[in-house]
Amino acid sequence: MHITDYGFDPAWLPAGYDMKDAARITAVYRDRYEFICESGSGYARLKAGAYYSGENSCPTVGDFVLLNLQEHGDSLILKTLPRKSVFTRLDPSSAGHAGQAAAANFDYVFILQSLNHDLNPRRLERYLTQAWETGASPVVLLTKADLTDSPAEMTARTEAAAPGVPVIPISAGTGWGLDALSPYLQPGKTTVFLGSSGVGKSTLVNALAGESLMSTGEIREDDSRGRHTTTHRQLILLSEKSLFPGAMIIDTPGMRQLGMWDSAEGLHTAFEDVERYFPYCRFRDCGHESEPGCAVRAAVARGELSEERLKSYLKLKREARYIEDRNAYLHEHSMRARKRMKERRQRKKE
Repeated sequence: MHITDYGFDPAWLPAGYDMKDAARITAVYRDRYEFICESGSGYARLKAGAYYSGENSCPTVGDFVLLNLQEHGDSLILKTLPRKSVFTRLDPSSAGHAGQAAAANFDYVFILQSLNHDLNPRRLERYLTQAWETGASPVVLLTKADLTDSPAEMTARTEAAAPGVPVIPISAGTGWGLDALSPYLQPGKTTVFLGSSGVGKSTLVNALAGESLMSTGEIREDDSRGRHTTTHRQLILLSEKSLFPGAMIIDTPGMRQLGMWDSAEGLHTAFEDVERYFPYCRFRDCGHESEPGCAVRAAVARGELSEERLKSYLKLKREARYIEDRNAYLHEHSMRARKRMKERRQRKKE
């Protein structure tokens, strides 16, 4: 067992520590953590003095940590090492004022959308915004390609909602298209799976692993919905008998609904086709709704940009604004309402 097989670089070790002190978190169970290290696997808890002062970020699945290894009983986690990527969601215990890490240190985000009933461009745009925010690269997987007669048409439709992002139709049930995942599922690389209920995440994990690692739930035929079968956050190293030996995958039930926490950069990248018109608007604070001289609205009128893309962008932007600063958002919302009322009154006079 080598921690380097799990993606660890010895150069990340702080002075005074060596490889036996490094570990990677492979699962989280409330306040208890499962880890892998040079000596094998085990369980650990946070060293209270090292974390509850607020100086350290609490570890999550995928984190690399330094620990005090104990032969008997739980080891102690001393420090969370810097992250190269992280999924952050709203912390439910913070009343919506703080973020909580859901997964860390991954290279790719596989966004799963099902080709039977789940394909939803607006939901995909939300997922892409969050994926770009993490610092990793998103890849869209269109699952259950064997259940549609027009995978090429639906792939093209998806590409329009995900400019610049690879879109790959696959069927985990038949194995069709899985070889196209080889550029991403490489030894030492970690991929996070993201998708709503019923898209076949667990089925795909089992297909990639070449064995049944996760239970799969029954899917209702009328709406293709199903129960989430993953019960806790976990990182899996694919074995030698898998399709992609040495690759790592993270599946987590906590990433079904991420909200729009900390998403400014993600919005910019996911909606570059919208924001590239901003410099040409007449007003620097243009809201891109009814302002005169709006270059974005002009692009929609010319057919260069779809109305649906713009509406989706504005909706996610408002949601992000509300989460970041509720008081400022409410003031801004009130000002917009007053402006619309004033415009209506003006039109009536005319």
